[in-house]
Amino acid sequence: MEGALVLAFVLCIVMPIGVLVSGGVAAALLGTALYKDNEKGHEGSELLETNR
Repeated sequence: MEGALVLAFVLCIVMPIGVLVSGGVAAALLGTALYKDNEKGHEGSELLETNR
């Protein structure tokens, strides 16, 4: 019986939190990579200064 409760706890509590946290980390890494790529690709543009 304890095994079923542990399994239910993991499936209902731990797994969704893990998915949300890993999604946030992935979004931060993707955002940083895209920001740096944009800075390098448009270096010297006067429009970059207006975004700050």
